[in-house]
Amino acid sequence: MILFRREKYLSRIRGFYDACDLIKVISGIRRCGKSSLMHTIAEELKEKGVPEENLIFYNLDKYGYKDIHTPQQLEELLFSNQDIKGIKYVFIDEIQNVKDFEPVINALREEEEYSIFITGSNSYLLSGELATKLTGRYIEFELFTLTYDEYKEMKKFYNKEINSDGVLEFDNYIIEGGFPRTITLDSRFEKETYVKNVLQDILKKDIRYRVKIRNLEAFTLVQNYIINNFGATTSISNICNDLNKAGHKITRRTVSTYVQALVDAKVISECKRFDMKSRKSLKNEKKYYLADTSLYYANNNDHRINYGPTLENIVYNYAKSMGYEVSVGKIGNLEVDFIVRDIENNYAYLQVALTIENSTKTEDREYRPLEKIKDNYPKYVLTRRDLIQKRNGIKHANIIEFVYDKKLFD
Repeated sequence: MILFRREKYLSRIRGFYDACDLIKVISGIRRCGKSSLMHTIAEELKEKGVPEENLIFYNLDKYGYKDIHTPQQLEELLFSNQDIKGIKYVFIDEIQNVKDFEPVINALREEEEYSIFITGSNSYLLSGELATKLTGRYIEFELFTLTYDEYKEMKKFYNKEINSDGVLEFDNYIIEGGFPRTITLDSRFEKETYVKNVLQDILKKDIRYRVKIRNLEAFTLVQNYIINNFGATTSISNICNDLNKAGHKITRRTVSTYVQALVDAKVISECKRFDMKSRKSLKNEKKYYLADTSLYYANNNDHRINYGPTLENIVYNYAKSMGYEVSVGKIGNLEVDFIVRDIENNYAYLQVALTIENSTKTEDREYRPLEKIKDNYPKYVLTRRDLIQKRNGIKHANIIEFVYDKKLFD
């Protein structure tokens, strides 16, 4: 099967294809396409002339490998290919199935003739344990669900119908989301069922792997609260208080544990708030964005789009997919939706809204925080379908077009 090539990620990894001194860790929420990305890397290596026997795949969840659970079994499996000449490219899926796999993987790395790629349960790989045990020996590439530009490109690739009305197609993306498998499904019901199953799988295979959930009802309450309030400024104390006021007895510690479990499993992403005057993070106040907007719409019967947080979520995920650091900015009593920073310490400021037309008050609300910022970094107001305007050097852009523009810092 010919795979859709996710160029924004491949372009970052290509320079490390032959790096035998570094383990390549591909992370991301379950079903975001990590295994397919590894197979795409193998396709590119084959096109470069790498013999097929040098491309070695192990999916530890599949028949033939699912009984490998100990470091000894893993070592025996991995070192069975020593007779192959040249660099051996080893791709290991679901590495967390083997407890204490790190010394084995590191020993393989030290052979200096293996280029190693691994994926696995994010609640393990991203918990900090891997960083402790393989310090300086790996490089991580975080994979996200499809951004809108990828969503349309992948639909074209698989000859799926694209709505000729760009705004309606964008709204389809909001509800259906960007899990790659949903592109191949036809009905809205099938897509929603798939997304619900993804969330259930994450609970069973990732979250319960690490967290002892004694009260499933309490966990579900916290999960639903976070999903239904994505994009809102909140804190662990606020969540705990709101749930207790609704008649659910739950401790702050339990809420904190469950929220962290959702973060570790990549269901949600924590976006910290930053005071631009004091240059300090506001520790207790955060926003949580969803790995994919479909997680909200698949779990709510009402499909009317809540554009405010949804558009923010899409812009946030797009910025993260480009490798940018993202935070929420506070300047006095005003708020900047996103402060974005690239690897070269270039900054940009983004305000996101459904529309600024037909209301001077709304327009002022979006522009005023940006006008308070005195540096010369790019500033944007992003809306869904407004006529483009200009004001005090601030760039006004259409969100739908913005996610195709890779020149954020120009």
